[in-house]
Amino acid sequence: MPSADLRALRRELDSLAAELGFSALGVAHLELAEDEHHLLRWLEAGRHGEMHYMTRHGTRRSRPAELWPGTVCAISVRLDYWPTDAAPADSVLARGELGYVSRYALARDYHKIMRNALQD
Repeated sequence: MPSADLRALRRELDSLAAELGFSALGVAHLELAEDEHHLLRWLEAGRHGEMHYMTRHGTRRSRPAELWPGTVCAISVRLDYWPTDAAPADSVLARGELGYVSRYALARDYHKIMRNALQD
């Protein structure tokens, strides 16, 4: 695809992401051979702890085309969930009578929020 077409496609993707409420969009290549090597060593060393799902599905994590044939890049989006009026953790914790709860735990599961936005 000519570079002018790629730039137009990127602008269209950025616009669509903003329309859906996402704060950023990224496009990444999928040349992951070196990363696959590091991932496999990391898993073999047990660095994934109790996240057993990390060992499932073989090389699909490092070879996305095995999961979705014809895949040539990955498109990712960011959805900010930090409330603009939220106090910083250190100021909350400085007050002995208060506790601090991670922001992602205060709202709906962000996986569901993002899935719903992407399915629209």
